[in-house]
Amino acid sequence: MASEETRTAETRTEQSSTERATTPAANAGETAPTRAWATRLVVVGIVLSALNLRPAITSLGALLEEVRDGLGMSGGVAGLLTSVPPLCFAVFGVTAPRLARRFGPSAVVCAGMAAITAGLLIRPYAGSTAGFLAASALTLMGIAVSNVLMPVIVKRWFPDRVGSMTGLYSMALALGTSLAAAVTVPMTAALGGRWQSGLAVWAVLAAAAVLPWLPLVRERGTVTARAPMAAAGEQPQKAPLRITRSRTAWALAVFFGLQATAAYITMGWMAQIFRDSGVPAGTAGLLLAVTMVMGVPLAFVIPRVATRLPHQGPIVLVLGVCGLAGYAGLYFAPAGGAWAWAVLLGVSNCAFPLALTMVGMRARTGPGVAQLSAFAQSTGYLISIPGPLLVGVLYQQSGGWGLPIALMAGLMLPQMAVGFLAGRDRIVEDEATAR
Repeated sequence: MASEETRTAETRTEQSSTERATTPAANAGETAPTRAWATRLVVVGIVLSALNLRPAITSLGALLEEVRDGLGMSGGVAGLLTSVPPLCFAVFGVTAPRLARRFGPSAVVCAGMAAITAGLLIRPYAGSTAGFLAASALTLMGIAVSNVLMPVIVKRWFPDRVGSMTGLYSMALALGTSLAAAVTVPMTAALGGRWQSGLAVWAVLAAAAVLPWLPLVRERGTVTARAPMAAAGEQPQKAPLRITRSRTAWALAVFFGLQATAAYITMGWMAQIFRDSGVPAGTAGLLLAVTMVMGVPLAFVIPRVATRLPHQGPIVLVLGVCGLAGYAGLYFAPAGGAWAWAVLLGVSNCAFPLALTMVGMRARTGPGVAQLSAFAQSTGYLISIPGPLLVGVLYQQSGGWGLPIALMAGLMLPQMAVGFLAGRDRIVEDEATAR
């Protein structure tokens, strides 16, 4: 009996060893196609989501006069609309890491795209200013959480290609921004001339962005077969972060806020600066489009270059110098060199994809990227809120563009300084881990 039991145990041990030896190979053969399919789906989802992160804002800007007339908005309420996006980004962006921990980043982005779709469909037909603002807030909530989680998804799925993937979705974001600004008015005319149709049509693009995320909503952030790269490139976070202890996080947040200030001022006022200097309205709009279109190719190139450098500060300085040159041109000869100033300011506005790239580079883990992204973007957007309003006040009080342009140039100097600090080779987990 003893010898029979021994033989039986040996047989079971051999079978177990054989199973352990063969199972990984079998699993590898089974999961490889799934991994490749899921990775391609994530890429499609990232691009479609990025395309939807700004059309809700720029399409409204193109039809703001028609919306004001249609809803009977006062000038003050219409001015408030220009400050609502950064406010919503700041308020709702803070919730993204907690939602991602509970439901998974893919599920939250999927819900964000659904919120954008619903908001874009509802707001043109709300019938009142209050309803319009509420539906806009729903749309901006979806944009806010997706803004924060895009770097997280890139870090999780593509830890060895942060630069190229950040460049890809930054390029898509810039393309969506400029596309909505350029085609909303002619598309509205083609749809019968009603501003409601011109705004609602962008819900179709948002609905398309929901679809790639649906098969991925069960991905929770643990290391699974659907996120194979994260398993290889990501270490577990040992202790919670106190992100406010990190000097790098603060530098990145202030840099994000100042570049967002410059971008919103440019989008809101640059065309008016050109028009007041004698440039025809159509040409002024085209100059603004040129400024935004500059972000399409450069948003792909700059992150790739940034990830190959140990210190991103030199890129910050180059972009800042372009901004200072553009503001100097607007001050001294706004009409004479208009095209050059538009190009220079377009290059300077590419500090945005650089900031997103540094978010992915300054944290070691997925949860760290989520916390840093939420902190930098929420704090940054809060910082950016007063800028466009202050420019409008200075313009109204002074009766010209000298003081506003001086303010824009003055803000570029601290942007360069904190951006240089944020570009140092530092990791926020090393600075902010609770002890």
